[in-house]
Amino acid sequence: MTDISATSIPARKTGDAEFGDYFRLLKPRVMSLVVFTAFAGIVAAGGAHPVVALASLLCIAVGAGASGALNMWFDSDIDAAMSRTQDRPIPAGTVDRGEALSLGLGLSVLSVAMLALFANLLAAGLLAFTIFFYAVIYTMWLKRSTPQNIVIGGAAGAFPPMIGWAAVTGEVTTTSVLLFLVIFLWTPPHFWALALFRNADYARVGVPMLPVVAGEAATRKQIFIYTLILLPVAVAPAFTSAGGPIYLVVATWASLRFLSDARQVSNRVSGPDDAFGPEKRLFGTSIIYLFAVFGALIADALLRALIGPFGWPVWI
Repeated sequence: MTDISATSIPARKTGDAEFGDYFRLLKPRVMSLVVFTAFAGIVAAGGAHPVVALASLLCIAVGAGASGALNMWFDSDIDAAMSRTQDRPIPAGTVDRGEALSLGLGLSVLSVAMLALFANLLAAGLLAFTIFFYAVIYTMWLKRSTPQNIVIGGAAGAFPPMIGWAAVTGEVTTTSVLLFLVIFLWTPPHFWALALFRNADYARVGVPMLPVVAGEAATRKQIFIYTLILLPVAVAPAFTSAGGPIYLVVATWASLRFLSDARQVSNRVSGPDDAFGPEKRLFGTSIIYLFAVFGALIADALLRALIGPFGWPVWI
């Protein structure tokens, strides 16, 4: 693995850190997806008292932010050498690594403790495990040691709807596991699409992403395989107590569109000067896909609240 010296990180510009710099440590873009899928889990589970639901979402958001801060603390060496991440607060020199670590640990404890208080111990335990999995299992171990880093590490990003569900019901059910699996299977094609057009960055710092280790052709094939497996799993929640006709239509259409874009990526051969248009399009599609699928889950729940149960055949 390439040795990335800590000296590549500029000396801290004392006094330059602002609130925005600390907020960026929490990875707000990732946090928004976490909050949205957790909210979908809460609503699909039948909802909770507005105060409990809001407090639970806030705790989950803070836990996600804590994971992001710990990730940036540990990965500050490679972040400084990658064009996509070199302007993050630590490589930019506006936030000290020690501050990022303290912030991450403090928010981790706070978010888990408060979720246990506002919701229940199961939801808090799942949140604690999610933070540990992302910060330790994925960031400190898998990311730099195996091309399966995204496959296994993707579990961390798949827990939020399960945490939201547990915050309402105090249980882990078949439906919440299905919601977990939707994100778990979505993660590899989502990140491998990014890795294809950021391959040079990962190769430079020695992170064994699949395109770096197995090559582009193998990565394209795996993207299509995972998307193909995702399709029936993503449709399955429609036939649970949380699903409904809106979800069935949206999940089916969105999954077929996702599969079509994945097939285009799978079938093409790119050259050294390729602009990676289909890969970038697939990456964008994948983000819209997750919002669409979980948005449909929320829409069905709201429709049930307005007109009552659908009499929908629940198979799972």
